[in-house]
Amino acid sequence: MKEAYLYEKLEEGRVQCNLCSHRCLIGQGKKGICGVRENREGTLISLVYEKIIARHVDPIEKKPLFHFLPGSASYSIATVGCNFRCRFCQNSDISQMPSDHKMIEGSHMSVEAIAREAEENGCSSISYTYTEPTVFFELALDTARIASSKGIKNVFVSNGYMTSECLEKIGSDLHAANVDLKSFSDTFYKEQCGARLKPVLATLENMKRLGVWLEVTTLLIPGLNDSQEELKSIAAFLAGLDSDIPWHISRFHPRYKAVDISSTPAASVKAARDIGLSAGLRYVYTGNLQGDDGEKTYCHGCGKLLIDRIGFMVRRNRISSGLCPDCGEKIPGFWGS
Repeated sequence: MKEAYLYEKLEEGRVQCNLCSHRCLIGQGKKGICGVRENREGTLISLVYEKIIARHVDPIEKKPLFHFLPGSASYSIATVGCNFRCRFCQNSDISQMPSDHKMIEGSHMSVEAIAREAEENGCSSISYTYTEPTVFFELALDTARIASSKGIKNVFVSNGYMTSECLEKIGSDLHAANVDLKSFSDTFYKEQCGARLKPVLATLENMKRLGVWLEVTTLLIPGLNDSQEELKSIAAFLAGLDSDIPWHISRFHPRYKAVDISSTPAASVKAARDIGLSAGLRYVYTGNLQGDDGEKTYCHGCGKLLIDRIGFMVRRNRISSGLCPDCGEKIPGFWGS
């Protein structure tokens, strides 16, 4: 356990957590919405510091990040806990463990050991993923600083609900992020996730301002966020922020409390991709449709194939020094050190 970052002490032993946009007011002996930050006699404590529930060596494409060190390995870690309550959560067994089962499990692993294992496994980055890295920020930040000193990049796979203070604190030690933009409806965020839309949009804007390489994912859920109107709104927002932001549109499969919803038709995912391209986004990808043409990267200048992918595997990468070898167009992304 470790004293939390980014909180303030209030009267009568209460504290306010300023790590995520819930900004929980927490009484003595109580936990925040995430279930992994507890007020102990007026001090906010992280209950998951160096307590790892999952760790794997993944392809960076699994995050998904398609324009950040393609074909490289990323050492991926998580603790339990999340500040959202998504009915359709794909990793609910670990993300919702503190709320659903009142349990906090994991094995001790020091921040030094995490960075060392990433290095020993030849990983170009460490990804803070599977659950929500914001709720284990102390672990992520301390690890990220060590990783950066070794030349290893740091990646957040996030719901985007962190505060601006959180992003400012990690600063240049956060190199890339894939943020879920789950919907463009505040009602969806409130009813399906227990959160709000506006802070997520602010995070996307802040990440761009801070120079974090940003990619965005939308899980397309039939009947909830798949209308043309909504998809056009998401695409227009992203294109207005930066037309070079890669947008990943992933196929939903029934999970957790949304098992009554059918899997997304492949045609719907492909149609959503067309909406993104029509809105002016240069790079729009299909997800959970292995073998689909939408997994590949084409030059926005000449249209030639640059990165041939199938699933999470890069079969060929023709980008050289960040440029298209056919027309010389600069391809947005982070292609090397």
